[in-house]
Order: sequence, then structure tokens, then C-alpha cells
Amino acid sequence: MEKKFNISELVCTRISHDLIGNIGAFSNAMELLDDDDNDADFVNESLAMLKNISAVLSARLKFFRMVFGIANSNLEKAELVSKTTFEYLQTLNLNSHIDLDFSPLEGKADLNRVFMLAVMVAADALVKGGKIYASAENGCIKTKAISEASLSKLKIEEMRRFINGESVDNPAQCVALAYLQELGAKVSVTYDKDFCLIVQ
Repeated sequence: MEKKFNISELVCTRISHDLIGNIGAFSNAMELLDDDDNDADFVNESLAMLKNISAVLSARLKFFRMVFGIANSNLEKAELVSKTTFEYLQTLNLNSHIDLDFSPLEGKADLNRVFMLAVMVAADALVKGGKIYASAENGCIKTKAISEASLSKLKIEEMRRFINGESVDNPAQCVALAYLQELGAKVSVTYDKDFCLIVQ
């Protein structure tokens, strides 16, 4: 890799990227609502849009806080980890649903953080929805992404290059991989018809 990035740079860049568009849309909608000429239908549509944007921002922030923040008791609650991860996935493409087959473990904060990071990596491989499977097998976490649509070969190739220490165009896109490595995990990806990430 041409430049060694600090993990905080990657986390900050990725979080900013994933929030800024919705924050801008929220600000624009608020400005439009300030116009005295708005009719009732426009106001109702704008309020509905603001509600959706708010839900997206809230879901993403909850996920990022659990994944990248200081470890807290929320990571030990399997049901909350599962719910937070699923809700994050639904914000990635509002026109395409992502299903999740995911069994985080009660009381295992460190393992659940790795689970969430692995799901985040798999989600980056999806273009138009699909399903993500994540399970702990033989001392490693295996995550698979499948879709009826094609997967993002470009992003998967970026992941491979990042893991191999080669230069990538957008290192912040690989922040979950970088964080897994920062935690001391060994990661590998494979892709044929489906995408598979193995974390040891």
C-alpha cells in the first residue's frame, strides 16, 4: 500500500461519507419547509421525507457507535446487536432489501463487534440487495453475501488489494477490513458466484 493510513482517518472518512448525503438532504428539506408558499401536500411529503432521513441517520449512527466506539454493554446483548445490524443494512439501499441470517452471542462483546464488522464488509459487496449469512465456525467467523443481481466486483477487488497491502483508490471503503486487522484478525475474501469473508 503506498500510504499507511491511520485507522482513525479511515473511520472518520467512512462515517462522514455515509452520513453527509442524508444530512444535506435533511437541511435542504428544512429550508424548503420554511417557505410560506408551501401547500399542505408539500408539507406532508416533506415531513415524511424528514422522518425517513432521520431514521436512516439514527440507524447508521447506532451501528457506527457500536462498531467503532468504545466497547459497551450493548455489544453484549445479542438481540440488540442483531437488531442494530439489520436496521443498518436497511439504510444502504432504500429500493433493495437486504436479509440477514445472523446469530450474535449473548455476553460476547468482542466477538459481536467482529460479527458486525464482517457483515459491514459483506454488505459493501452487494449492489441491489440480497442476503447475508454470518456464523461462527471452527474458531473463525464466516460471512457470505448472495444476490440474484451481480455483486460489486470492483469493491471486492478493492478489498482483495487492501488485504494484500496494495494501493487502493478508496481506502475508507475498506475501513471494516482495516478495523478487523487492527483488532488482530486475519481476513480473507473469496468470490465466485457468491462473496465470502473469513475472519480468523
